Amino acid sequence: QVQLVESGGGLVQAGDSLRLSCTFSGRTFSVYSMGWFRQAPGKEHELVAAITRNGGRSYYADSVKGRFTISRNNPENTLYLQMNSLKPEDTAVYYCAADNYFIIRYRRQDYDYWGQGTQVTVSS
Repeated sequence: QVQLVESGGGLVQAGDSLRLSCTFSGRTFSVYSMGWFRQAPGKEHELVAAITRNGGRSYYADSVKGRFTISRNNPENTLYLQMNSLKPEDTAVYYCAADNYFIIRYRRQDYDYWGQGTQVTVSS
C-alpha cells in the first residue's frame, strides 16, 4: 500500500519562499513519476509540476514557471517542491501524487496515489 505524506505548508507573505516535501512509502519510489497538484477554493485540481522517475525531465504550469522547482531524492523516497516568489494566487491545498508510468502525464485521473494535502496560504 503506497502512502504519501506532504509537509512544509504554511502561511507566508507575498514574495516569500516555501519548500514542500512528500515522503513516499510502501512501494519502490523510483518506478513512479511524481506530480504536485494544487486546488484552490472553488477550483479544479491543477497540475503545478511533475517529474519523471529518474528526475531527468520535468514539467511546470505556466503560472509557476521560473518560480517553482520540482526535485526528487530516490534513495530517500522524497519529492520536493521549492516555491519562490510566492503570490497570493498560489494559495491552495497542495497534493503530491504518484503515477506508475515512465513519462509525465497531466490528468488527475492518471495518478494512482495521493497524499492528504498541505495548505499553502500567501498573504498580500
